[in-house]
Amino acid sequence: MRLKTKLVLAFTALTFAVVLVLCLVFLGELLRQRISQTGDSNDVLVREVTLSTRQALVSGLREHPPADSSDEAFQSAVANAIRGYQPLADEMNAIVRYSPPVQDVTVTGIHGIVLSSTDPTLLDQQFPYRSPFSRISGGGVLEQARAVYGRPQVLDVTLPLDRNGQPFLTIHLGVRSTFLRSSYAPWLKAAVLFALVALAACVLIAALLSSLALHPIERINQQLEQLMLANSSTPLIEGPLDQPDAVVRASQSIAKLGEKIRTTEQIYSALQTNLNQMLETLRDGVILFTADRRAVMVSEAVEGFLGRDRDAILGSTAEDIFQRGSVLGQAVRDCFAMHTNLIEEPVVLEDGREAKVSLQFIHGEQTGSGERLGALLTLHDAHSAKQLEQEIEVSRRLAAIGRLTAGVGHEVKNPINAMVVHLELLRSKLAEATDASAQRHVDILAQEMQRLDRVVQTLADFSRPIDLRLYDYDLREIVRKVGALTAESFSHQKITLVEELPSTPLMVLVDAEMLQQAVLNIVLNGAQAMPAGGTLRIVLDRNDGDARLRIMDEGVGIPTELLPKVFDLYFTTKPKGSGIGLAMTYRMLQLHGGSIDVMSNTNQNAPDHGSTFTILLPLSHGVPGERSRV
Repeated sequence: MRLKTKLVLAFTALTFAVVLVLCLVFLGELLRQRISQTGDSNDVLVREVTLSTRQALVSGLREHPPADSSDEAFQSAVANAIRGYQPLADEMNAIVRYSPPVQDVTVTGIHGIVLSSTDPTLLDQQFPYRSPFSRISGGGVLEQARAVYGRPQVLDVTLPLDRNGQPFLTIHLGVRSTFLRSSYAPWLKAAVLFALVALAACVLIAALLSSLALHPIERINQQLEQLMLANSSTPLIEGPLDQPDAVVRASQSIAKLGEKIRTTEQIYSALQTNLNQMLETLRDGVILFTADRRAVMVSEAVEGFLGRDRDAILGSTAEDIFQRGSVLGQAVRDCFAMHTNLIEEPVVLEDGREAKVSLQFIHGEQTGSGERLGALLTLHDAHSAKQLEQEIEVSRRLAAIGRLTAGVGHEVKNPINAMVVHLELLRSKLAEATDASAQRHVDILAQEMQRLDRVVQTLADFSRPIDLRLYDYDLREIVRKVGALTAESFSHQKITLVEELPSTPLMVLVDAEMLQQAVLNIVLNGAQAMPAGGTLRIVLDRNDGDARLRIMDEGVGIPTELLPKVFDLYFTTKPKGSGIGLAMTYRMLQLHGGSIDVMSNTNQNAPDHGSTFTILLPLSHGVPGERSRV
């Protein structure tokens, strides 16, 4: 069976069920209203009989009062009054004669004995039990239908007469269910006929509407096939295109179209990710403008040139990004105004850096339209390029020195080992002699050889390659760990450590343990420069695209002529210093792509006396603890 046929049948069946329920509710409501009307009319008849009964009691008891004050005499007088009052009997017979549903009318005494009735067989008999009509009229639809159309029975409509707050007479109106059924038959047939006609009409209309509603699927399916086949040489649906079921064909077309869209989205996401990674690694600033001069792609390096956040630049026009008050802004705005390309034009930025600006307009020559599609702006930092070349040259020289140092250390260490062996032999032979001065010279030679061996070992360790484990890390956490490590010792040295950290994270791609050791070396060096105590400040902030860490002490300072040598290996101004700590710190920061600088003031009367070490590290945009992909 075709899917379209199944859907039409399903809609038709659902409509049939809904209309059927509504018809049943309609019939049940009509039955309830009819029973309610019958109950109201019977209640009026009962009240009329009650009124006649009261008149019979008043008239009979006045003419024939009770013989004494006993209950038996009173009940006997009441029975005689009711039976002797002809208007009451006439009214009861009239109700039976002119009200078809009423079978009989009965008046019973206090013990249920029939005093008067339209049925002579019931006189002086115990009144039989009958189902109360009130229970039927107040019940549910099913109970009412069961009472009217079920087993024949007589329903009782009652109304008691009270004496001193207690009932002593009861008026009964017997309603036969078969009489109700015959009186309800005419309108019931009309209602059922109307419900059947409505049910058939609704089912037919539902079938037609569902068929018409599903008819456009064929046209939708053809449009989907044309959409897919327009840019594809393979058929949209695997199998014959003359599939008879249009719904199935449309479903397959939508599934294929969704698969193609998902594939396109995955390709686009991959391209966008690769493009973002490429832009983040560029040292040059790149801005791509649309035809209406709005920036739609901005590299991270642009922030260092313009001093504005990357997100604030995206979506802005060229006039909003570049102001005429700056040399760079004037040059770019003039090129946009005259629609001329700019090729590596040297421009001096506000901070004194020299940059080369290129602006190329993109046209639609490939599509043959020739219209202007946008523009590509490139900002190249010439100073940074020169600095990078210098750093590369320094790295090359350091590598060459490292290889040379390792070779020299290896060549020097072998003779030292041989000298140590022979010196020990000489020591053992001189131990038998009595000349103490010769033994002293031997001891001096041994000490100097050990010192020379330590020097060679230090050179080998310094030139050995270091394996970096780079992660994205919050630089504030490194500063806090250094502070925790030195807190106890500084308290004994009367040194106050002050940390000034930003409220937002400064993420750097570093080997956390190595960088922590580098910062710790500088902090300990500053503490050693304050033997009498003082304040050691660590200030962390953002400097363009770098994280800047300044460590400032209040020590004796470093003379100006010695500042260029503080990072040299084995250079130290301390009596017990090794001259290795700052050199290792300098090398660690170079491995991280950072830099370190020092300023010092030896004038103890100046407010800024002491030394300030400044560390610069490039910022990253990773997640804390995320491993580098480089």
